[in-house]
Amino acid sequence: MKKGQILTGIVERVDFPGKGIVNTEEGQCTVKNVLPGQKVSFVVSKKRNGHAEGRLLKIEENSPMETGSPCSHFGECGGCAYLSLPYERQLQIKEEQVKKLLSGALDKQERAWKFEGIKPSPVCEGYRNKMEFSFGDSFKGGPLSLGMHKRGSFYDIVTVSGCKIVDSDYRRILAFTRDYFDGASFYHRLHHEGYLRHLLVRKAAKTGEILIALVTTSQIDPQIQEKEFLGTWKDKLLNLDLTGKITGVLHILNDSVADVVQSDRTDILYGKDYFYEELLGLKFKISVFSFFQTNSLGAEVLYETARDYIGKLDEEGKPDKVVYDLYSGTGTISQLMAPVARKVIGVEIVEEAVEAAKKNAELNGLHNCEFIAGDVLKVLDVIEEKPDLIILDPPRDGVHPKALRKIIGYGVDKIVYISCKPTSLARDLEIFLENGYEAERVVAVDQFPWTSGIETVVLLSRKKSEGKSAKIEIEID
Repeated sequence: MKKGQILTGIVERVDFPGKGIVNTEEGQCTVKNVLPGQKVSFVVSKKRNGHAEGRLLKIEENSPMETGSPCSHFGECGGCAYLSLPYERQLQIKEEQVKKLLSGALDKQERAWKFEGIKPSPVCEGYRNKMEFSFGDSFKGGPLSLGMHKRGSFYDIVTVSGCKIVDSDYRRILAFTRDYFDGASFYHRLHHEGYLRHLLVRKAAKTGEILIALVTTSQIDPQIQEKEFLGTWKDKLLNLDLTGKITGVLHILNDSVADVVQSDRTDILYGKDYFYEELLGLKFKISVFSFFQTNSLGAEVLYETARDYIGKLDEEGKPDKVVYDLYSGTGTISQLMAPVARKVIGVEIVEEAVEAAKKNAELNGLHNCEFIAGDVLKVLDVIEEKPDLIILDPPRDGVHPKALRKIIGYGVDKIVYISCKPTSLARDLEIFLENGYEAERVVAVDQFPWTSGIETVVLLSRKKSEGKSAKIEIEID
């Protein structure tokens, strides 16, 4: 197998995150954007240390498992990976991916660990409560597009007016906004010129409240009178036939060179800059940039699972445990634990999320939650109260190695680790196992149907020695 060689083969399996293992007469090659059972042709793009990577050229034959796609954008849009497979088969793929990744670490421990399979999402279509759509064109010099990036492209945008992972309100808002701004300039990511950047839509599954934000640069398009033009856009939005209720329309100015949604200035065109969502009997105030699980109904499954793994904290009927919720976001898990703990301490680096967590706890009448803004690595040095239980829900890259060692150094009996990237989780579990912990239970939770994303929950217990907890001594640099 040589670089530049064009080969044909059958996809044996897909490893996380979407790495297809293709068998050919020349050997195996990793190719993205394929499905198990497909016959594909590809060009070898990399060859290093006996491992080859290829770029997909064509799907020669569909997989026997494919049943067709309900979305006209599938294959062109880069959002979904498994849309042509039955949902049950997709769950099987994700379950196998997680088990394979974690077995490499957990099979080394003395104690047998229990893998509890995968929990499906309660809804498979229209489940997302947040979408960031990009303005652009589908080809150079083409008409205005509003939607998602084309698969494998940094510049080209597909207008996803038929997207199935959002409900009809998103599709109506997207289609209307694209048509309304047709002819206006979009921000070119190479030349850093243009006006329109993103359309951000958030909708609560339980309350039906909708928050809409148009993100532009400060480079006023000469074809429009901005104030009047945006005012008319807002008025027409409010007259759309939607199932939910618009509670806020915002205009966000962003002159950052990076292709990210952020605010240099935010103007409220209508209503307010937040909305409310409900999870497991609690109410949450969510702003345009607040972190919140993108599948509200799926989040209930995820957090109920975490709560089950944690077990009872008040076995004697009197809550006396201190719980650390590290990487706490807007404090969802903290608040779910508050009724059965003496105190919950949440740590989150995003200050806006911390302020939102404080307000949400107050909104829900919870007075034993403390939220601290800062890097977990640094904040752990200043918290005086030591934990009895630790919950981890880190970003995709996992826990910083030095923070991980500080966490292990507390020597708590139980740690619940929630991960959205099983490769990072597998790496971190190796360190836990090396330092006196064992995994008891593991389960995958599908929060992102049709995509390659998957959540995993792990219950870690401190090893016991002669009826007592094993002493953990760890050097912290």
